[in-house]
Amino acid sequence: MTRPCVLTVAGSDCGGGAGVQADLKTFAAHGVYGLSVIAALTAQNTRGVLGVLGVAPDFVGAQLDAVLGDFTLAAAKTGMLFCAGAVAETAKRFRNKTFPLVVDPVCVSGSGRALLEPAGLTALRDLLIPLADCLTPNLPEAEALTGLAVVGMEDMLRAGQRLLSMGVRAALLKGGHADAGPDATTVTDILFTPGTEPLLLSVPRVRTKNTHGTGCALSAAIAAGLAKGLDLISAVTAAQRYLNACLRTAWDVGHGQGPPDHLAGLSGFR
Repeated sequence: MTRPCVLTVAGSDCGGGAGVQADLKTFAAHGVYGLSVIAALTAQNTRGVLGVLGVAPDFVGAQLDAVLGDFTLAAAKTGMLFCAGAVAETAKRFRNKTFPLVVDPVCVSGSGRALLEPAGLTALRDLLIPLADCLTPNLPEAEALTGLAVVGMEDMLRAGQRLLSMGVRAALLKGGHADAGPDATTVTDILFTPGTEPLLLSVPRVRTKNTHGTGCALSAAIAAGLAKGLDLISAVTAAQRYLNACLRTAWDVGHGQGPPDHLAGLSGFR
């Protein structure tokens, strides 16, 4: 029996709620075989990021060579890459890829800690984003990438078009940070693809404090869906349903902002 192999290139979260740990849990929930390349180590928990240590770029490359030299990938995703060197090593290996790539442009933690150096942001724009089959920024990340203020729906529409101009095949602009009143019942993400009208994709808003690592889980779920042969819209909407289920059953772990329940898929979110 074989399973699709999906690679994550990202940072490690010792608290288990985000990064590589979240990606691997998400892959397992979707029935795909998860592979990982560690681009950075973080000392973090549910209260915030206490420290970051980047992995030497040449060793990021060595990990990529080890994976790509043995496994046939059905999809890959990137998350926190931290420095320009790690971005460059990753982009070099993915330049002639034959599998879909999801790029989650992790720039800053929910607690405000920078997770990508300034030169890394430039390298991300120039080297990796043009290779992306789907880019998945939240609103602060979209602001960092585009230089535009992104608060409400009109801002999101402008930012999405700017993201497409960077060469991505699709951009999913996540609306969880959008300005919404306390009575808002939905969250709307917008999927942008060249030559088509933006597609508004709404899901029920889940009121929970346990949202640590939601972007990691969503992008990993999209990659898993693409690896299993779903088209982009189907992979995105399935990932939205998965994350929504994870948030509804989110666990209270630690003393701060906990993670969603990545194993919600095992109880039939589909």
